[in-house]
Amino acid sequence: MADDVTHEVTDLLQHLIRNECVNDGTAASGHESRSVDLLKSYLPKKGLDVETFEMTPGRTSLVARIEGSDPSAPTVMLMGHTDVVPANPEGWQRDPFGGELVDGEVWGRGAVDMLNLTASMAVATKRLAKSGFKPKGTLVYLAVADEEALGTHGAEYLVDREWDAVKADYVITESGGVPLPSPTGPKLTVNVAEKGAHWCKLRVHGTPAHASRPLRTDNAVVKAAEIVRRVADYRPETRIDEVWRRFVEGMSYPPELAAALLDEDRLWNMVQHMSRVDLARTAHACTHTTFAPTILHGGTKTNVIPDSVELEIDIRTLPGQTAADVGAMLDEIIGDELRDSVQVSGISNDEASASPIDTPLWGAFERLCGRLSPGASLVPSMMTGATDARFFRRKGVHAYGFGLFSGRIPAREISAMYHGNDERVDTESLCLSTELWEGLAQDFLT
Repeated sequence: MADDVTHEVTDLLQHLIRNECVNDGTAASGHESRSVDLLKSYLPKKGLDVETFEMTPGRTSLVARIEGSDPSAPTVMLMGHTDVVPANPEGWQRDPFGGELVDGEVWGRGAVDMLNLTASMAVATKRLAKSGFKPKGTLVYLAVADEEALGTHGAEYLVDREWDAVKADYVITESGGVPLPSPTGPKLTVNVAEKGAHWCKLRVHGTPAHASRPLRTDNAVVKAAEIVRRVADYRPETRIDEVWRRFVEGMSYPPELAAALLDEDRLWNMVQHMSRVDLARTAHACTHTTFAPTILHGGTKTNVIPDSVELEIDIRTLPGQTAADVGAMLDEIIGDELRDSVQVSGISNDEASASPIDTPLWGAFERLCGRLSPGASLVPSMMTGATDARFFRRKGVHAYGFGLFSGRIPAREISAMYHGNDERVDTESLCLSTELWEGLAQDFLT
């Protein structure tokens, strides 16, 4: 049976990768209808109610439902997105959209983020429907568009305009379930929170002049460079919240390391010098508002002093922080002497979101992981990026990021694959995730 499941989910993942649903942030990109057509042909006609929704032509989402018999029982949604970020073939060992199976690993953009889970959720849903699964609670499978670009054409649209179709008590999406080594055995993260995304655009103004006479000119590029330097040097307040505390305690780190990771006065200096760069980045991001200058445009011609530069900054906030807090920090970064030269505008304004840890679904996760990943235990974690879970949390839905990976590919390698090169997933992980979703429905919804 495991061989059959592995073959089926591997094949579906390969097809999803080859559909090349690349989302570059524009409304005309994505083309998620390709993968919705594939899923419609894959999912059975009996045992499932299937609907599709489309805010923008080609940006299609699919909802499949196994209706429960008890209206008071919970509804669980398995949510995977079908779009992927662009990939530069020059940085890859293999075709990023070839979906090749090599030595038990499927290669391609989306293999980890998150077509592996989208495929495994679909396979589990199909297997349950074909088996005649009759749960008390309702199971919903959502293959959603536009996750990689703010969710405007996907989850946000569905939650705001088609709530009856996607209403749920619990939502499970990316990412988690990658085994992390610890002194007391492997730990599986469950994302129970995610940081807020406050992307902004700074237009820096100067005065045009001939570039052959640069002395004492009002050069917008020079001003922008100074702002970038200040952003890189900015040191926001360190904050230790309950999710980070429970993560550190759950990882069973050596006492000295754990104490430093939970000390607001020591953590900043420690992460600057840690040999474990992956842990340093995680610790920093989970305990600070972060600022990353990512896009810079300016100038018109080599011999013209530029009068305008556009700088985009990716800002991620901690739970409880608002747009006003972000504005105050930007004011501090820009400073009085540059303030009159800078115009700030917002690109996105999503506050951080979180779900409770101690819920019945968490208990089901623990039971299933005890069976599918013996010796492993769960730890809560915060997602430093963003997922579509935030739209559902705003509606009071408990949302978690989870899956189940075999450990064949080390956690630090998987982490580097998100939006990176040589993205791939092993077939054992695909089978484990499929068994997780099928087992969860049978455990929690019956």
